[in-house]
Amino acid sequence: MALKYSRQREMIKDFLMGRRDHPTADMVYSNVKRQNPNISLGTVYRNLTLLADMGEIRRLRLGDGTDHFDGDTSPHYHFICNTCGCVQDLQMDSLDGILNLARQRFSGQITGHMTYFYGVCADCSQRSEDKGPEGNDYIRE
Repeated sequence: MALKYSRQREMIKDFLMGRRDHPTADMVYSNVKRQNPNISLGTVYRNLTLLADMGEIRRLRLGDGTDHFDGDTSPHYHFICNTCGCVQDLQMDSLDGILNLARQRFSGQITGHMTYFYGVCADCSQRSEDKGPEGNDYIRE
């Protein structure tokens, strides 16, 4: 059965396709509401769930209690900053070897994997370098 066209769903998907910051549902709602003031938060949540279930977007469960969403469904990984919490795309060769190894050691059926890398992003690293020994900002000349 084909899914009925929805202008609201298309707006949500278009918004995500133009982003690289992996917004939460609340962020999607705040931005899409500017284009369509009548859209509800519930509609955004339902459409994000539907789009993720259909494989048209990715739902990222990062362990912070809030789902993030990615319009890029191509194979790639994510970096999460331990300092500011930003989520960045990490383009690199596939880790399919891990998937094959897991399949060899697991008697059930593995259909995919989600891998996150953690550390400190470049912006937070730079801010840390700009701080003095007591945490004061250095003045650059």
